[in-house]
Amino acid sequence: MSAATPRKMGLTMATMLVAGNMIGTGVFLLPANLATVGSISVFGWVVATTGAIALGIVFARLGQLDPQPGGPYAYARDTFGPFVGFASNYSYWFGNWIGNVAIALVVTGYMSQMVPGLEGLGARLAFTLVVIWGLTLANVRGARWVGALEAWTLSLALVPIVFIAVAGWWWFDPELFRAGWNVSGMGEFDAVSRSASIALWAFMGVESASVSAGVIDNPRRNIPLATLLGLALAAVVYIACSTVIMGMLPMRALQTSSAPFAEAGRIMIGDWGVWLIGLCAVLKSTGSLGGWMLLVGQSAQAAAKDGLFPSLFGRINRHGMPGVGLIIVAVLMSAVLLVTASPTLAAQFDQLTNIAVLLTIPPYLFSSVTLWRMSMERGEHGPVRWGSFIAGGVAMIYCMWALLGAEPSQLAHAVVFLLLCAPLFPFVMRRVKG
Repeated sequence: MSAATPRKMGLTMATMLVAGNMIGTGVFLLPANLATVGSISVFGWVVATTGAIALGIVFARLGQLDPQPGGPYAYARDTFGPFVGFASNYSYWFGNWIGNVAIALVVTGYMSQMVPGLEGLGARLAFTLVVIWGLTLANVRGARWVGALEAWTLSLALVPIVFIAVAGWWWFDPELFRAGWNVSGMGEFDAVSRSASIALWAFMGVESASVSAGVIDNPRRNIPLATLLGLALAAVVYIACSTVIMGMLPMRALQTSSAPFAEAGRIMIGDWGVWLIGLCAVLKSTGSLGGWMLLVGQSAQAAAKDGLFPSLFGRINRHGMPGVGLIIVAVLMSAVLLVTASPTLAAQFDQLTNIAVLLTIPPYLFSSVTLWRMSMERGEHGPVRWGSFIAGGVAMIYCMWALLGAEPSQLAHAVVFLLLCAPLFPFVMRRVKG
């Protein structure tokens, strides 16, 4: 008797995967990171949203022209060859699972607002480990489990988020917003560049449907639609929420907050608002982490099938998931959580997200160039070709701007880390040829 064919995600679940992966830690904790720059970061959001729209079009068009499991990795491999494909997957894979540790910390940060005992370092680390391993096991069970989790938690979490984005304007203080305009100590251009780089974290996940092509029904239709619909939903939520919250809380309070939305809820509706927002943040971030774990597994699986990643990551279980690879990632996430442990959750989150963003930018760049290549090879003409070239060009410019806006020391470390893949590549190619 043959094994049952694993069920795949339809358009609704794929859209929720994209939106849910973006509306994750960004909507609940990113205001604390942006507060290090100030309310001038509203212009950073304009830049980030423009770049994200271009990236969304890039991945939507790539998904339409040539949907491939692995997304950015597969496109880099086909355009630049095995080494760049390997480097792209190396960068994307490390950046994503490191970012997943930050998402797990958000779950713990908001849970600590309801359970004060989790504020201690030991308790925080222990609870975060439970979150990581619980969602790893959920992923091992199959893609539909993750899609259903994303759809349910996103729908539930949007209720208080939309409430703050709309009703929060009654508590918005223009003077407070202006007083924290630029607290970074940098010039205005540099401050906007820095905030645009930070905001890229919010839009990480725009490629979610593209990466998960192998577990999505009718990918040529559903990947482009899910990408653009998910991006539109995320952009509206981000801009509204981040702007209003910076007029409700002082910048210095935001900078050290481990749960800024819960604090906004306290201002609006009292102490029970902390519980309401905190619970929704925990649920949403949990769903987001489940979706990101799916992406990490799919990316490594695609590279492993090509021989450009250890074969363990390509082993499929009876649920159609790379179970062994997911377990290995959970072990690595646990190690990084413990190694980067910090007295404050906000400091650890900031460190992890900055690393994740910088490592994810190269695959985005390679994918943008791939759209240009495909447009020319397939003989596109007129508005379609111009649209592909403009979207790819804007996406490349935004990625470069985000790199320039990063902290110099963090950028240097990311470059060194990326270059470490070079001495690993000969061993990979030897295995492929063998």
